[in-house]
Amino acid sequence: MILLLGNRATGQFMIELTPKQQIFMLDDVPTRLHHLATHLSQIQSLWTQGSSEDLILALVNESRYFIEWTVPDMVKADDIDRACELVDLVRLLTRWLFHWDNIWTDAEQKQSASLETSYWLRRVLEISRTEPESMSA
Repeated sequence: MILLLGNRATGQFMIELTPKQQIFMLDDVPTRLHHLATHLSQIQSLWTQGSSEDLILALVNESRYFIEWTVPDMVKADDIDRACELVDLVRLLTRWLFHWDNIWTDAEQKQSASLETSYWLRRVLEISRTEPESMSA
């Protein structure tokens, strides 16, 4: 969560980072991606077990924040393509939230979500282990 403080009259705004975000952003991008991968691993495991709905929801939400807090630094490093991939992951996680009741009550959709999580876990780990792909390369 980001707090936006400012003056509407002047159009000047300042973003105030939450303590959790400040701590998270002290890490480099690969470390942040490993935190995201840890969440994805936990989500994948929980999908398989078919339990802990509240915990999965919390991990999905926090994963969205992790990506939101990481992508801008990837863009600054000209790692545009992989930053866009992570935005696709945010879109998937957000789609899950919008269709949560259907997914949670349908075994086939849960299985699909588990497979998608497994794919993204592997991809996030791959991204975290490689150097940024500069657009000028």
